[in-house]
Amino acid sequence: MANINLSEISGLIKEQIKAYKEDIATENVGHVVKVGDGIAIVHGLDKAMASELLVFPNDVYGMVQNLEEDCVGVILLGECSKVKEGDLVKCTGRILEVPVGDDFIGRVINPLGEPIDGLGPIQANGSRPIEMKATGVMDRQSVCEPLQTGIKVLDALVPIGRGQRELIIGDRQTGKTSIAVDTILNQKDQNVICIYVAIGQKESTVSNVYETLKDNDAMKYSIIVSASASNPAPMLYLAPYSGVTLAEYFMFSGKDVLIVYDDLSKHAVAYREMSLLLHRPPGREAFPGDVFYLHSRLLERAAKLNDELGGGSITALPIIETQAGDISAYIPTNVISITDGQIFLQSDYFYKGIRPAINAGLSVSRVGGAAQTKAVKKVSGTLRLDLASYHELESFTQFGSDLDAVTKAKLDRGKRTQEILKQDLHKTLNMEEEAMILYALTHGFLDNIPVEALAKYEESLYIDMKTSDDGKKLVETLRLTKTLPDSAKMDAYLTEFNKKFM
Repeated sequence: MANINLSEISGLIKEQIKAYKEDIATENVGHVVKVGDGIAIVHGLDKAMASELLVFPNDVYGMVQNLEEDCVGVILLGECSKVKEGDLVKCTGRILEVPVGDDFIGRVINPLGEPIDGLGPIQANGSRPIEMKATGVMDRQSVCEPLQTGIKVLDALVPIGRGQRELIIGDRQTGKTSIAVDTILNQKDQNVICIYVAIGQKESTVSNVYETLKDNDAMKYSIIVSASASNPAPMLYLAPYSGVTLAEYFMFSGKDVLIVYDDLSKHAVAYREMSLLLHRPPGREAFPGDVFYLHSRLLERAAKLNDELGGGSITALPIIETQAGDISAYIPTNVISITDGQIFLQSDYFYKGIRPAINAGLSVSRVGGAAQTKAVKKVSGTLRLDLASYHELESFTQFGSDLDAVTKAKLDRGKRTQEILKQDLHKTLNMEEEAMILYALTHGFLDNIPVEALAKYEESLYIDMKTSDDGKKLVETLRLTKTLPDSAKMDAYLTEFNKKFM
């Protein structure tokens, strides 16, 4: 038997003792005391942070929403049925994040960034917290670049700029979503990434939007974030924040983004449901007092970055549904005060066949002419006045038959203005077509065309602009300079076209 060297053994033991490190990990663990309706009350998480991600059994996650003296209120981001009273809950030390990346373009995802279109997993470039402080004033620049909607009445009367927040508001079934979808369709070849956030919509409605975008080759630059009506309230609450987090990823990459929130009325209702379940005190219309902050911190993240930060932008089109046209209700007035203007859709106009059913008197853009090309700005100067005069005179003259020549002329111009500003669904126009038809309208070239023939006239004009030599030259000038060509050339072309049309 070999001799045991006691000094060597003691030396090894001493080295191991020196190298020993005390590695004790502590976890902040609590247990569920109450669960239901997508909400869990957890006791024991005394070190939990607001908006922190929590882990429940069965791979269910939650987000801290309420911090109280002896417990925390948590919104569940999975199947509520998998969580029961007594379950252990662990803190992660991380704020809730969603994955971001270029591969999300063309896909349909849920508010957690998971694909729901059956096209396989998405390779993310990283992740970003869903709650981020909005870009500061010094990091922004003024809105000056137009975002063309392709809808004549909007580009002429309520222009939208890249980096603006423009509210679309009106009763249900008045064409709010159609305006947003048409705006997305018009961004083809405009170097704009579009994100459509569906909040509380029926799955069939979201599917129709997807098919429309796909059929018009718009999904190649679009993302759909869907929290349908069948999802629990916490998912509806997260959806717009997930959408704008994705939008910020692209904005800080120097790209322009258009994001549509359809709609924030349902978002506010989902937040009210969560708040009442968490026993927060109700206020006006049973909404909690911080419902204004809910939307202001969301919409403030829309911005036009300065050139040092890449010059990217997020343009937000939030949608709000009114009841019986009441724009003085709590949520509509909140969002009106946060945004840079509103597009008001009136149901009376919609039922009369005036589509898009935009009320020019109540619709406004606070960015205004700064977000218009010079050509459209010049030809749209009198349109709002013509429409306002027409609607006022129409109500006065419907019971009278004897009209003087001036009144008749105003009524005729107003009728033609209203007719020309009508536009079919998904038939967007480019800037050159808008400028040409509005020039013809405001300079009297349509005064001798019967109102019922104006649609045919407009269609024929667009064809002639693409086929005749004079039309091509004018279009080229408009496209390159964004300003109106010489008025003599415009007048000569339209006079000749009118002869051909008549």
